Amino acid sequence: MTGTDKSIALTTTPGPVVILVDPQMGENIGAAARAMLNCGLSELRLVNPRDGWPNERAVSMSSGALDRMPPVQVYKTTAEAIADLHYVYATTARPRDMIKDVFTPRSAAQDMRQHHNQGERVGILYGAERMGLVNDDIALASAVVTIPLNPGFSSLNLGQAVLLTAYEWLMSGDQTAPHQLVTGDTPPATQGDMDALYQRLETALEEHRFFRSPEMKPTVIRNLRAMLVRTRMTQQEVNTFHGMISALTGKRLP
Repeated sequence: MTGTDKSIALTTTPGPVVILVDPQMGENIGAAARAMLNCGLSELRLVNPRDGWPNERAVSMSSGALDRMPPVQVYKTTAEAIADLHYVYATTARPRDMIKDVFTPRSAAQDMRQHHNQGERVGILYGAERMGLVNDDIALASAVVTIPLNPGFSSLNLGQAVLLTAYEWLMSGDQTAPHQLVTGDTPPATQGDMDALYQRLETALEEHRFFRSPEMKPTVIRNLRAMLVRTRMTQQEVNTFHGMISALTGKRLP
């Protein structure tokens, strides 16, 4: 799915550090970087990448994300990679014999916001593609993030896991309206605009003997009004509707 507007300045915000532990394939590192930048995150750290770093396949798979992010930091151990962080989440799909708070990505994002707003630095650990995080790495984390998926098939690609958690972080601070009507250059019609249209339509229908049963006319009128109001017309659409009535009746709008 594409949609990058290169005329808009790149936006990133301080947020969780993404730490990939023992990543195996450069392609997955690149996919993770792309997912991060999609969601406004830019600080990526690697622990003991199997194929070394830098990695041409990672750069190619990132679709330009790695070129627009700060240099990736590489560490030998997980402990070194998280040493400057205050609170760390470990992503894992398997239960462990450890007592830790377990979050969904959505609730984890809200918890991250609280720590972030208190001036704390937060990180998220992701394990290797083949086996995920080992117990020793999970023991270093403050809490666990488990992504609820189909229990019969819950395996995720590394890039997908990063995207799911990064997206929830983005949404936890996003102010986008959950629903909006995009009207372009024409504003929505006012109630006055709509009432004038109702009145004209009713008059035209009356003149052309649409209402065959006088006792049913009030019900029909209410239904027509309800039908039209559901359309949420713009002023241009109201004008178009008036033009249709004029063409059918031979009478222009006064």
